[in-house]
Amino acid sequence: MACSILEGCRREVRRETWKPGPGSEIADPMLAEMGKNLKEAMKMLEDSQRRTEEENGKKLISGDIPGPLQGSGQDMVSILQLVQNLMHGDEDEEPQSPRIQNIGEQGHMALLGHSLGAYISTLDKEKLRKLTTRILSDTTLWLCRIFRYENGCAYFHEEEREGLAKICRLAIHSRYEDFVVDGFNVLYNKKPVIYLSAAARPGLGQYLCNQLGLPFPCLCRVPCNTMFGSQHQMDVAFLEKLIKDDIERGRLPLLLVANAGTAAVGHTDKIGRLKELCEQYGIWLHVEGVNLATLALGYVSSSVLAAAKCDSMTMTPGPWLGLPAVPAVTLYKHDDPALTLVAGLTSNKPTDKLRALPLWLSLQYLGLDGIVERIKHACQLSQRLQESLKKVNYIKILVEDELSSPVVVFRFFQELPGSDPVFKAVPVPNMTPSAVGRERHSCDALNRWLGEQLKQLVPASGLTVMDLETEGTCLRFSPLMTAAVLGTRGEDVDQLVACIESKLPVLCCTLQLREEFKQEVEATAGLLYVDDPNWPGIGVVRYEHANDDKSSLKSDPEGEKIHAGLLKKLNELESDLTFKIGPEYKSMKSCLYVGMASDDVDAAELVETIAATAREIEENSRLLENMTEVVRKGIQEAQVELQKANEERLLEEGVLRQIPVVGSVLNWFSPVQALQKGRTFNLTAGSLESTEPIYVYKAQGAGVTPPPTPSGSRTKQRLPGQKPFKRSLRGSDALSETSSVSHIEDLEKVERLSGGPEQITLEASSTEGHPGAPSPQHADQTEAFQKGVPHPEDDHPQVEGPESLR
Repeated sequence: MACSILEGCRREVRRETWKPGPGSEIADPMLAEMGKNLKEAMKMLEDSQRRTEEENGKKLISGDIPGPLQGSGQDMVSILQLVQNLMHGDEDEEPQSPRIQNIGEQGHMALLGHSLGAYISTLDKEKLRKLTTRILSDTTLWLCRIFRYENGCAYFHEEEREGLAKICRLAIHSRYEDFVVDGFNVLYNKKPVIYLSAAARPGLGQYLCNQLGLPFPCLCRVPCNTMFGSQHQMDVAFLEKLIKDDIERGRLPLLLVANAGTAAVGHTDKIGRLKELCEQYGIWLHVEGVNLATLALGYVSSSVLAAAKCDSMTMTPGPWLGLPAVPAVTLYKHDDPALTLVAGLTSNKPTDKLRALPLWLSLQYLGLDGIVERIKHACQLSQRLQESLKKVNYIKILVEDELSSPVVVFRFFQELPGSDPVFKAVPVPNMTPSAVGRERHSCDALNRWLGEQLKQLVPASGLTVMDLETEGTCLRFSPLMTAAVLGTRGEDVDQLVACIESKLPVLCCTLQLREEFKQEVEATAGLLYVDDPNWPGIGVVRYEHANDDKSSLKSDPEGEKIHAGLLKKLNELESDLTFKIGPEYKSMKSCLYVGMASDDVDAAELVETIAATAREIEENSRLLENMTEVVRKGIQEAQVELQKANEERLLEEGVLRQIPVVGSVLNWFSPVQALQKGRTFNLTAGSLESTEPIYVYKAQGAGVTPPPTPSGSRTKQRLPGQKPFKRSLRGSDALSETSSVSHIEDLEKVERLSGGPEQITLEASSTEGHPGAPSPQHADQTEAFQKGVPHPEDDHPQVEGPESLR
């Protein structure tokens, strides 16, 4: 806009302003003043436009730059405060309790190595070359001596799988001499084969193919033992058969990856036998696993000791020794420096050699005794836990044969429900084999719950939950990977065992009640049992209301409202059970989730309470929805009745009595005996009724006695102080006739002590369905109230007091 005004002014000045020639002057002073003012105005407009353009240019430049980079920079305190907020979160967020790494002095040495490496990289080339060569050679020599790997070289890498990818490149260059010249044409004519165990860590084969550019058929998955030995060890006989078949097909067996401690359960392959097989067929043998740390100890098992003779191995000393940000190490043996350089295992760049600096500093700080002590402490922790778990019932250990394994894998498992009298409740009749199998599969959900509980109670244990193909969900204790980081001690292991023993009664009781709960739900009308394999509690149930579309999988607002009210009612009972609502496992419909049972629970009473409470909530919701329409129609009907009553009163009394003065005189001389004709409105029936019987009973002095509240079909008599859903008697066998008689005698004693049968009857009837809830018949009677018209002159029905109901 300013530009257009400026241009218009300029055009007017050019058109109207006259430029005098030499010697000419403006005679009119007014015109001279106008010309002066016009110049000043033009100058002001031009200055304003120039300032506007400069400000807009600054805004465009500053808008493209992020906020922290604007201006002249920030001070060190502000930057560190920002880092702290990013690490620990804002103050408004809920505090979390993740595993905090225990960084000791050896950890500070490792962190110092990263800063020192950045400083060393600024030295001149000659000093940098000498220093990095010394650091690399010292670290390689120390690691080879500590872990019994003679005459080896070392490759330090951040990604743990990167070392194996470089070893595969070295193997390809060693076996294919023309690979540098012909490239993948050589591999096409004779495809390489890489053998991996079925127990290898997930994603390893895919990572190797992506890094090497090989197709997936170049991978061969070797199964584990099925008949003899551990089910997590590689089947050597089957491996040899696979190698012979590949040779017959014209393929080249290239490399075998063995495990000294599988990623799942920590089992070690028969490395000695595998080494002989690899030497026979010219295959490169690579070993990895957590058990390689035990090579630093004085006593090493023969299976792990054979790994010292392999062609290469990958180790992770950072978690073993509690060193943060320390690279992994791949030790290998090869005599051709040119091939190792082509494969990427060695580098001429000094900065690549500085990767070993944090480990070089940390190893010197710990010394041999410190290194051995940390590894030995982790192995002792695993042996301590393994020996303790052998004495605990219902705990199955998966590595009992691996005495030297520093990994303990266990799970909760109960052979037959109700087999142990200590945790035995009322036995479930007619338990079919399929039901037993279903209960065994439900142990996976219970083990997941157990793992989460133990991780919260004993965070220093470092437990992890994992799923195995054959065993199911298990818990793993691997102190070699967590003890040095979390500072795990022997007391933590003892606390872990104590927590497991405290959770066993809950697990056993819940497992036994699952089948009984399912049978009770299936036998109850209006309830649907939901099979959710991920829920560790007693079970999941859904109430099917009248308008429930069973074929739909979408959310149901009416069902959600009923389940929300059901959850509120059940939580008010103050039982030992926990309840929650959420969507169904396979749909979006709301369900009620019943939690773990800490004691013997009466499943029949629990299911009956759920059904009765949900039915009551549904009926009450329908009554509230129809209440407005029923009341409106009732009021209209009552107004019509009142109008008819007024017309009848006019006919009976006559016209003269309606005149104010005359009517009063007539009523004084000849009073009229008016009858009280009122109406009562029954909300339950939705109809109007006459109040004449009420006034007749009131005049006679006889009250209307309400009928007694009927009791349900299954009235539960509860002892004083007994919580809901608890069985009244517990025993090793089913409830017998003798135990029932003794139970009745106990109730009679309580009746006499509490002051009479009326109190006991009231308490027993109040526990129908759930404590404190009236029966449906009693609810129908108490919901009806009466509205009466005591005098015909009233224009509207009035509410009669409680006296009118007697």
